[in-house]
Amino acid sequence: MELANNNNAIPLLTPYKMGEFQLNHRVVLAPLTRQRSYGNVPQPHAAVYYAQRATRGGLLITEATGVSDTAQGYKDTPGVWTPEQVRAWRPIVDAVHAKGAVFFCQLWHVGRVSTTAFQPGGAAPISSTDRGVSPQVSHDGHVEEFSPPRRLEASEIPGIVDDFRLAARNAIDAGFDGVEVHGANGYIIEQFLKDSANDRDDEYGGSLENRCRFALEVVRAVAGEVGAGRVGVRLSPFTDYMDCHDSDPEALAGYLVERLSDVGVLYCHMIEPRMAIVDGRRQIPHRLRPFRDAFRGTFIAAGGYDRAEGNKVVEEGYTDLVSYGRLFLANPDLPRRLRLPDAPLNKYDRTTFYTSDPVVGYTDYPFLDDDADK
Repeated sequence: MELANNNNAIPLLTPYKMGEFQLNHRVVLAPLTRQRSYGNVPQPHAAVYYAQRATRGGLLITEATGVSDTAQGYKDTPGVWTPEQVRAWRPIVDAVHAKGAVFFCQLWHVGRVSTTAFQPGGAAPISSTDRGVSPQVSHDGHVEEFSPPRRLEASEIPGIVDDFRLAARNAIDAGFDGVEVHGANGYIIEQFLKDSANDRDDEYGGSLENRCRFALEVVRAVAGEVGAGRVGVRLSPFTDYMDCHDSDPEALAGYLVERLSDVGVLYCHMIEPRMAIVDGRRQIPHRLRPFRDAFRGTFIAAGGYDRAEGNKVVEEGYTDLVSYGRLFLANPDLPRRLRLPDAPLNKYDRTTFYTSDPVVGYTDYPFLDDDADK
């Protein structure tokens, strides 16, 4: 269902021109790992899931999608490095385009967030370092453990850069409108970016410029392959995820957005710091403004936004677009619900986020009744 024509009164639902893409609203589907791509091959039920969340002129970003056979760290996450995977993505992309939406593929390499069971030939996961990730407690109390990684030699790094480049080409060949380079959440790019994980003493470690070298080589290679106007980058400078944190996140983010602007990438998608407790309630810290101001392209903010907060930051010019994760997961018609001030929001079920069921917790969240906006 297309949005009504009275959206101009609602900041989140105003139109926006993102490079060559005309968006009808500012509500973005965030990349969300769903683990329903059996054998790392996207499945037909993904076409239902993404098409449910597609609206004319809406921007959707896929779940994190592996760039190579060394990129995997979780069961049944999709890839885009084989012809079979490219063929499997095409009907999914077609289903989203049939609804008039814009669709970007998020390119991912987990680096050391993996085990030998996911690696070709049972090899060690690769990373910026040979220091492993400490055991992590998942949302259900399960303890995840990871294999000790192997530090990449400098001579091997161009090969990983090329994996991203080829995956970007494959994504465009599958019909995607563009790609998002996943430089967040403790995965391989952040393992190079952040000084808690990068202990190298070569040209890829030490100084801020050296730690950013790999990320920028990836972005430049991808932009050179598919065009900078089809490339976005996701960053999480303030997070401490998978033992990845930085001693000066402001300097890191400031340097990166300047360099990304120089490359001319389409958008920067940045995650807010964790919510803080202020006057007894959780509040978004709103610390992205300097980077939004410095970046010379479209800026997307992520991190716990609701209807009111999303409208506020768009109206104030704090961001151009707002990406929604769990709310969009549980509300496939989220833009419509945001248009209706009294529309209820479905509650998400965290226990079904990462199950393999092709329906439950995936495509079975209800839509608003057709009478809801009468």
